[in-house]
Amino acid sequence: MIDQDGYFGERVAARYDESSADMADPAVVEPIVDALVRLADGGRALELGIGTGRIALPLAARGVPVHGIDLSRAMVARLREKPGGDAVGVTIGDFATTTVDGAFSVAYLVFNTIMNLTTQAAQVACFRNVAAHLQPGGRFVIEVMMPDLRRLPPGQDAVPFHASETRWAYDLYDVATQSMSSNYVEVVNGRGGFRSIPFRYVWPAELDLMAQLAGLHLCDRWADWHGAPFTSDSAQHVSVWEKPVLP
Repeated sequence: MIDQDGYFGERVAARYDESSADMADPAVVEPIVDALVRLADGGRALELGIGTGRIALPLAARGVPVHGIDLSRAMVARLREKPGGDAVGVTIGDFATTTVDGAFSVAYLVFNTIMNLTTQAAQVACFRNVAAHLQPGGRFVIEVMMPDLRRLPPGQDAVPFHASETRWAYDLYDVATQSMSSNYVEVVNGRGGFRSIPFRYVWPAELDLMAQLAGLHLCDRWADWHGAPFTSDSAQHVSVWEKPVLP
């Protein structure tokens, strides 16, 4: 049974920062924040899926006013406990449809969070929601993986991505529906547990069409936050769409 916090309730929130500590390394965070500061260009930032504040807090510390949207009260509670967390505004809700006051110069979704919307319709709605929040000339930024389908031989639907003495993790793919799930088996204090989170993977061309439907156009696509060229071998992409400035 899924509680009101979705798949990121108290049990997950309590260990989220610990389990994703590598993503909080300054070498990972600083290029993201640098790029977002440039794109904000003195304006406000809207983070969809703000979580425990991995990006929002250092971005706010750089002088960018940040507002977040997140479904999980438990994750937001962790953000509030951190230095500067009380200065970041957060609206609880589904970021595909939840609205907030004001206009923003940049909105962003990092770390594959667009895939938490598990239908194409919800992903399309997200683009339209973001477009409605952006000021003319504002940018929408998504960081998301490239589906790892080349690692699937015929008849296989699982791709492992972590294995240790106490934790095993793997992705399951359904290529007919673009649905997938990340699955985790953990042993804590001698007891085993299993957790599965559903996602919908999405291709760059599909995202571009969603942007077009929302009135946005692609202005940049990189392989990483340093701006490396995106190629056929890239494991992820950072894409930036812009809301036109009307004459």
